[in-house]
Amino acid sequence: MNQELVNKIYTCPMHPEIKQEIPGMCPDCGMALVAVKHEARSIEHSKHSEHEGSKDDFNKHAGHHTQDFLKKFLVSLVLTVPVLVYSDLPQTFFNWQAPQFPGSRYLQLLIGSIVFFYCGWVFIASAWRELKAKLPGMMTLIALAITTAYVYSAISVLAGGTQTLFLELTTLIAVMLLGHWIEMKSVQGAQGALKELSKLLPDVAEVIRGDKSETVPLMELKEGDLVFVRPGGKIPADGIVADGKSDVNEAIITGESKPVIKNTGAEVIAGTTNGDGSLKIRVAKIGEKTFLAGVMRLIKEAQASKSRLQILSDKAAFYLTIIAVASGIITLVSWLLASAGISFALTRLVAVLVIACPHALGLAIPLVAAISTTMAARNGFLIRQRASLERARKINIVLFDKTGTLTKGEYGVTDIIAENDGEVLRLAAAVDSNSEHFVSRAIVAEAKKRDLKIAEVKNFERIPGKGVRGLVDGQDVLVGGEAILSGAVADKMKSRLAVLSKEGKTIIYIVSGGVLLGAIALADIIREESREAIVKLKKAGVRTAMITGDSEDVASWVAEKLGIDEYFAKVLPGEKASKVKELQKRGLKVAMVGDGINDAPALTQADLGIAIGAGTNIAIESAGIILVKNDPRDILKIIKLSRLTYNKMVQNLFWATGYNVVALPLAAGVLASRGILLEPALAAVFMSLSTVIVAVNAVLLRREKL
Repeated sequence: MNQELVNKIYTCPMHPEIKQEIPGMCPDCGMALVAVKHEARSIEHSKHSEHEGSKDDFNKHAGHHTQDFLKKFLVSLVLTVPVLVYSDLPQTFFNWQAPQFPGSRYLQLLIGSIVFFYCGWVFIASAWRELKAKLPGMMTLIALAITTAYVYSAISVLAGGTQTLFLELTTLIAVMLLGHWIEMKSVQGAQGALKELSKLLPDVAEVIRGDKSETVPLMELKEGDLVFVRPGGKIPADGIVADGKSDVNEAIITGESKPVIKNTGAEVIAGTTNGDGSLKIRVAKIGEKTFLAGVMRLIKEAQASKSRLQILSDKAAFYLTIIAVASGIITLVSWLLASAGISFALTRLVAVLVIACPHALGLAIPLVAAISTTMAARNGFLIRQRASLERARKINIVLFDKTGTLTKGEYGVTDIIAENDGEVLRLAAAVDSNSEHFVSRAIVAEAKKRDLKIAEVKNFERIPGKGVRGLVDGQDVLVGGEAILSGAVADKMKSRLAVLSKEGKTIIYIVSGGVLLGAIALADIIREESREAIVKLKKAGVRTAMITGDSEDVASWVAEKLGIDEYFAKVLPGEKASKVKELQKRGLKVAMVGDGINDAPALTQADLGIAIGAGTNIAIESAGIILVKNDPRDILKIIKLSRLTYNKMVQNLFWATGYNVVALPLAAGVLASRGILLEPALAAVFMSLSTVIVAVNAVLLRREKL
């Protein structure tokens, strides 16, 4: 049965063919998208659209609208020449008048009408969409300005008058079109997170079916297909390597430029680049299920979400529109009452409306946010909520969940206490090679890491409550806990083991022929990158804390090894949020770092929730920012990006509003008595220039290194 979904559709006032289901910015011009209607779609259609992905959604109109504005600008520029020739200016400055002919007095009306309806109608139509959405803004002000100039001039000509604003009208439309074209070029250069990501996927994939291979469009791939990726090719879908070995560049996922070796059984991600080897990959996920699609979805959500500064700028842009209209009316009435003439008064009105256009203000924050979202993805973390990134700059303590964050979440050998470390490890690994216990696997892994030859074990048996035993090179070997010991432990070894035990480490003994050969200490392995992260956070003036359900001894040992300022031990999952509150009551701004599942309440309670995730298994519902890889070093990058982003936003707000303080009174004519007037065409130049400055300043954020 065909069920219906009712979705709110967001579109651009300037480019109505740009449509999406979440608010955001127009990819062509950067204007805020407005909700225009509700559109019913079938669930089947929705799923089909999602399956196809969004690769084409962001580039099918690329360049088309930009060239449209350039073409109309050139038309208006050419037509402005005869309007200028038949205006009063040649007579005033050069004492020359253009040749007259029957109907020449209507020439300006004819040309002005062409410019208004052909070149300027885009502003009228866009204003109508803004008003329908109850969000009057830039287009509304421009439409008011050019409509006022045109209607007054047309009535004047038809009534036999000589005072018109056709020159102001044509030059204003020409400058506005040029300015908007430049703005669109700047915006398209500043935006592009989704465009860049969509380009990562290849258009086709080479599928192996039977003994043959065939090239198929990407959308025809199915889960379970076996695809062949040649050297240097793009991996078309998330999957598992079925055959082959190669280095894969995963920089788009992890931010690390160093290639990762992939062989049989390894997971690969769509959009990553294959190295010199060939790979056969079994497709595991396609379409919206892929990791890259998830990243694109998160970026779209981030661009749709708003920070405190974004909300502030939106309100400011709305109120600036109201102020502009009110100021324009006051300016018009004031000059009429001062008997300055309706032509002069209307010129001042048009100048006020143009100079107050809030386009720069509307772009000031979204452009920076779009760029910072892209930068974050390139550096290995995803912003789910802009407000979270904004709060990150104020963080003064980072609370880490221990297991899987600061540590690897898996056991490893930390110490070997024996006269011959290698021999003891070799014997233990030989016996443990037949065991699936996590401690046994850790010992075997350490032996392999050291390139020790693991001998074959005979007569292997498990000893309940004690450990395992077997014959290694004819030697009876027991491996297990303290229960396998039959004699006293030497004092020197005993004191060393006592220290290790106090650190919360698991002690495994190796006994042969009733003689203790040595002991192996194991613990949850501390990540090397954790040490670096803690050092860097401290240098940046950020305190660190750790929370764990482990014992006091284990927590104390990890905290001491890493140099963590404070820790909370024996904390149950349900109690973690209260520990976050405890830190907040001390006046601290807390960033909680956890796996996003067991730590969900604490992540939600914290001022900033950061979810640690790997590949597609990212827990995102309770966190504002997601780390793609389990690398705590990226936390400092988050804080740095937050500070850089905030500074850029403040700078852009200054550029977007500062010029109004000076330009608006000049446009209204407060210094007219001194001969200082801001003409509508020049006002349009200033308005467009402020927008370009905002866009360029936003682009400069890309040069910053995290």
